[in-house]
Amino acid sequence: MSGRRRVRAVRADERDWLTGHLRLAWGGATIVSRGRTREVSRLPALVCTQGADLLGLATYEITAPECELVTIEAFRRREGVGTALLEAVIKQARRHGCARVCLVTTNDNLTAQRFYERHGLAFVALQAGAVDEARKLKPQIPLIGENGIEIHDELEYELRLK
Repeated sequence: MSGRRRVRAVRADERDWLTGHLRLAWGGATIVSRGRTREVSRLPALVCTQGADLLGLATYEITAPECELVTIEAFRRREGVGTALLEAVIKQARRHGCARVCLVTTNDNLTAQRFYERHGLAFVALQAGAVDEARKLKPQIPLIGENGIEIHDELEYELRLK
């Protein structure tokens, strides 16, 4: 792998790849969180690249006064890819005048919880049973997640912007 790492917007010619990737990685291009269903492949998206290699992906939605980080993936962990993507989404939120960046993860995703807290996001809400309800809209959501933990709840994190 050569070249400098950078984060950029997904290009129009990459939207088909994005849709296909979301289907494989997330069980479909539709995400259900906070009681809402969204077609993620239509949201603004950023990729982290190095040369021709795609290292990670983030999607987000800005609805003033907040920016919601909808998905984030580092295809290689512990190399700063997730950090670069998170920082780029925060930059977009600031550029659009948002008061906060928020996101939802699930109770099983201990890796994500640690990542967000290390990066200054605060845990602000637990929606008990929200994933059970989301399965009614998207049955592909698995029952068992990371470390064999059953997935039932949404955890909301936020970063207040100054």
